[in-house]
Amino acid sequence: MNWASSEVVAVLAFLLPGFVAAAIFYSLTCWPRPGAFERIVSALIFTALGYAITEFGLWAVAEICGTEKTGEGDETVEAIGAWKPLLFILVAAVLGVGFAFLSNADIVHRPLRRARITRETSHPSEWYSAFARLGDRSFVVLHLRSGRRLYGYAEEWPSNPGEGHFRIARPEWLDDENEQPQEPDGERSPANGVAAILIPAAEVSMVEFLPMQDR
Repeated sequence: MNWASSEVVAVLAFLLPGFVAAAIFYSLTCWPRPGAFERIVSALIFTALGYAITEFGLWAVAEICGTEKTGEGDETVEAIGAWKPLLFILVAAVLGVGFAFLSNADIVHRPLRRARITRETSHPSEWYSAFARLGDRSFVVLHLRSGRRLYGYAEEWPSNPGEGHFRIARPEWLDDENEQPQEPDGERSPANGVAAILIPAAEVSMVEFLPMQDR
């Protein structure tokens, strides 16, 4: 049992950089957390990349230091090698941030779409892709399941359509003529003068994206 435990600890220690990279990636993107098996596969891939980059970097340093005529080159390589476990973690962290940037910015799939190789994006869903492309440059109209419509600027929006809330700034309730409705007593809609409104995503049936302009 002790042997099995030590083997498990060794495997986990070996995969630690990959788990760090995967944790950073999923914390910076809206991709859903995978299951246990997929997590191990992701950690293994990130670990392999991290070790390859780190070993190549150490080899490059050794080659550069080896060109020196003094005996300080070997000492430098040994000093850096002593920090190898920490270097693995740092490289893994950079990989996690880098892959998150590639995914959020749609950098990989964008040229592939232009080349007509694929129609997919680097985003996990059409919902997220639409807001990633248009959310910062558009006003929105939220069609609520109650039949009401809310116009405004989406300062924040949920990563998934069934969870979280919209934070709509400069909100206006719309009637059939796209004007602010009047209450029965002749007063303005409660949205008038409100800085922002939180709307549950589960209450939204449709989202319209409108050009960025003041009403």
